Amino acid sequence: MAETDRLIAERYRLLERIGAGAMGVVWKAEDQRLDRVVALKELILPHAMDDPGAADLVADASARAMREGRIAARLTHPSAITVFDVVTDNDRPVLVMEYLPSTSLAEVLARRERLGAEEVAAIGAQIAAALAAAHESGIVHRDVKPANVLMSDDGVAKLSDFGISRASGDGTLTATGVVAGTPAYFAPEVARGEDADSRSDVFSLGATMYHAVEGAPPFGVGDNQIALLYRVSTGEFPPPEHAGPLHGLLLRMLDADPAERPAMTTVAAELALITEAKTVQIAPAVTEDGGRRFRLVLVICVVVLLVAGGVVAVVLMNRGERTPEVPPVAQSTSQPAPPPPPAPASSASPPSSSAPPSSAPPDPAQALEAAVRDYYALLPGNLETAYSLLSDRMKQERAPSFGSYSGFWGQMSSVQVSDINAVGTNTVTASIVYTKAGGGTERERHTYTLVQSGGKWLIDSQR
Repeated sequence: MAETDRLIAERYRLLERIGAGAMGVVWKAEDQRLDRVVALKELILPHAMDDPGAADLVADASARAMREGRIAARLTHPSAITVFDVVTDNDRPVLVMEYLPSTSLAEVLARRERLGAEEVAAIGAQIAAALAAAHESGIVHRDVKPANVLMSDDGVAKLSDFGISRASGDGTLTATGVVAGTPAYFAPEVARGEDADSRSDVFSLGATMYHAVEGAPPFGVGDNQIALLYRVSTGEFPPPEHAGPLHGLLLRMLDADPAERPAMTTVAAELALITEAKTVQIAPAVTEDGGRRFRLVLVICVVVLLVAGGVVAVVLMNRGERTPEVPPVAQSTSQPAPPPPPAPASSASPPSSSAPPSSAPPDPAQALEAAVRDYYALLPGNLETAYSLLSDRMKQERAPSFGSYSGFWGQMSSVQVSDINAVGTNTVTASIVYTKAGGGTERERHTYTLVQSGGKWLIDSQR
């Protein structure tokens, strides 16, 4: 396949080339019989034509592609890209699949480096459920990796390319001993030349999740695939440092002994529990209305400071002492409030045995969440003020100049922040939806670290 508007198998008209890789070319196409949009993937078969016996090898690979594509078409699961059909074009197998406007996990990691453990658990739970259903149907994926995990704007994750790796020679040693594709997510037994099975899928999903939380695959990456294969074959890798609740499960999934790895059904169940536990944990988080009420209190205090400085001391006294370790989001003055004077004595009634009621100090978690919420409320319209809410470290790492910062936000027409949750003394997670000026949206989940400077919270890092 080369040009758009070409008809494949007298049924599928090519609309747009949407991707290409070592295993094939992917097209957006129209199924003219059923009047729907589909994705077509033409497999790139192994072995060049000048290789002795190439014709027989290509024919065999094509037959296996057709067979395994049809096997994959038996699987229907909400977290798996559905294979509708397998056809041929110029003697090459073409898979007809569900079309999903999406971004691969590999692209997300290239942009964000690594994700939070809870976000990875949510993605992994969906992919593990699809793989568990596949294994129950006798289907082994053989090529689980970030590039094959597709993520839509609304948080749906789907696994693609079922059964293709073996069909096209990717993921196993070829007859000439050359590895097609990356071995970074191989199980050790596959790196040693053994056949992949469901337990290998468990390892590969674990390696994919490890990459997502740590920023690199368990055995690293490199141009020398033979050296990488050797590292994978040993099964030795550094323990994860950022996995949080995923730590124990990842180590079991990445066990060098296939017999010690959990079944995919167990993996799916445990990831679902982690995701549900996170949902329960964040349920009592401050609401948007609560955040507005908190900001209203701050605004009132600022107005009082400006209008009647003498009254401020009384207001601050009534609010009680603030926790020194976590200053408020904003301070109108650097001078500490004077100590409260002693209460006047009264001979008419005895002193009360309990302290007078006072307003509770602001919740530090609310202050952190409000800082992130208020930052995004400025964007993309008030760039200068928003830029001032980034620490020097954040500017150096993400936006070394205001020009680069404004250049990025100039591509956006709006941004929405939701599901804001303080998870530590200076850490916040939040979901961000970017709406591009040219159309289209991107949904991301970030973890932010904040620091205090000049009496206000600044965003110090984003991952």
